[in-house]
Amino acid sequence: MEVERIIGSYSSKINGPLLFVTAGIHGNEPSGVIALQEIFTELHRSKPQINGTIVGVCGNQLALSKDQRYIDRDLNRTWTKSNLSTDAVFPHELKEMRAIISVLKHHQKNNHEKQYFLDCHTTSSASVPYISVQDVNDNFTWAKHFPTPMVIGFSDIITGDIDHYLSDIGLTGFVFEAGQHTSQDAVVNHKAIIWLALKEACGLHFEQLSKFPESVTTMVNQHRSKQKTFKILYRHELKKSDLFEMQPGFENFSKIKKGQLLAMENGAEIRSSWDAYIFMPLYQPLGDDGFFIIDTVV
Repeated sequence: MEVERIIGSYSSKINGPLLFVTAGIHGNEPSGVIALQEIFTELHRSKPQINGTIVGVCGNQLALSKDQRYIDRDLNRTWTKSNLSTDAVFPHELKEMRAIISVLKHHQKNNHEKQYFLDCHTTSSASVPYISVQDVNDNFTWAKHFPTPMVIGFSDIITGDIDHYLSDIGLTGFVFEAGQHTSQDAVVNHKAIIWLALKEACGLHFEQLSKFPESVTTMVNQHRSKQKTFKILYRHELKKSDLFEMQPGFENFSKIKKGQLLAMENGAEIRSSWDAYIFMPLYQPLGDDGFFIIDTVV
């Protein structure tokens, strides 16, 4: 999938917020890119009035063109202080990171009254759509505007992710996981969350589009009743040398019992220590996270 760095931008030349949307941070997750392409087509066709500007940015261009998660290192583990201060050219993902930052800095010159971000992702296993939010600044308050489950604490466990970086420099936003990598539902869910973000951040009125976005209706009807908040209890980290195999059949938010077999690792059984929920079970060859354990926030 060959994609320009800037997937699209749109403004009505009215002062307002910046909505900075990233997609394809992982090259095997194309649905956010597809959703942005369709949304910018509709915006330029209908020319609705919005406050501020939306910009859609492609993450790992080279990995996306090869349909692989990354080239040398995970781009969503690259945004560390040491990497942000180096001029090194390896791993490849440093170049991608700098290109994304360059686009952001260009748009920040316009002194927007507020800056929002939305980072579009998908999962290797089947999943309902959900928000992963870092509970800093006003991120959590912002995330509650959207009708999906929320998971807090991911950025407290993982270092070098783009949402941590964007939050640290003052943007408000979250990561949105839309479903399984190649699922058509993931494209629909990404379109819905982007449309809703445009409504909430930039004052978009859906009536000004050529037709009301069906994706929004689908998301609101299917997921508003599932707007629970979860916290991460445990991360099962993997080393490159580990032989890891998740047990089949798990999906995000699947209930698990204490003592239940979750995976095999280097010939040993991995069993749950909690009555809780499984989160992000690994069913792809690349990744540092075998699975997470989460539970509802009381």
